[in-house]
Amino acid sequence: MKRIIFWSALLALVLPMASCKKEMMQYSGMEGIYFAVQSGPSYSAPATWPFRPYTNIEFVKQPASVTQLETMIKVMITGPVKDYDRPFRVEVNPDSTTAQEGVHYLPIQGNYTIPANSTFGYIPITLKRTADMLNENKTIGLRLVANEHFGLAFPKWKALPDLANTSLGNDTAFDGRLHVINVNDLMVQPAVWRGSIQPVNREAGVWGAFTRKKLTLMCQMFNLKYEDFSSEATMTPVLVTLIHQEMSRWLIIQFNNGTPVLEDDGRLMFVGSVPWTSYIGVPYN
Repeated sequence: MKRIIFWSALLALVLPMASCKKEMMQYSGMEGIYFAVQSGPSYSAPATWPFRPYTNIEFVKQPASVTQLETMIKVMITGPVKDYDRPFRVEVNPDSTTAQEGVHYLPIQGNYTIPANSTFGYIPITLKRTADMLNENKTIGLRLVANEHFGLAFPKWKALPDLANTSLGNDTAFDGRLHVINVNDLMVQPAVWRGSIQPVNREAGVWGAFTRKKLTLMCQMFNLKYEDFSSEATMTPVLVTLIHQEMSRWLIIQFNNGTPVLEDDGRLMFVGSVPWTSYIGVPYN
């Protein structure tokens, strides 16, 4: 009899809790859609990366042979998952676009799909490498458009307070209905560059002054990529010395053969062991 009373009491406690849990899991908000692009450093797990209102595409990190790239822009939904495909729509936002369709990117289809039994989908965007990206950043603004399946969620996206000040650099507040793609081929001096500019603009150090032409030549000669210069883990002291020695030797050979290698301002390309002095802005005579 005691066992019957015990199990009856236990069921009386568990059944209401199960019913309460089921009610709490029901969703009654808007069925909406928003941009859900995350980015962060390679040392952290992608799932921990913050959400961003932008995507950066840098052609400089790609081999010269790469003339176009496809990037996948992620969107997510609010509301219940459905067992059928649901279309959503995106359009170019002229207020935040400087790129030209057909020149810097291929035409955007406009209609895309959240697959059945999924909470997310992707917008594929094909970007084209152009000469003007060497000197300026191009932008493609995207905005989601409401339809019969989805409203527009999170017009005022805010990161959780405990995640707002991390080393990942959260963008704490933005419009989840909008997204901007930044695309360029700009090359700035990398984190590891073993050279300097002395008074009166004289090049000095192992590699002299940074120039895009010089770094590009280094990459070609030693089968390197721009990102190999981003840390000492990839640009080791041994590799720095090898580049210095071999490139100096090659530049001297070119000079002696009557085919000197010149920078864009006309001066001789400089690496530490060459026998000439190089001043920025002073062409070789």
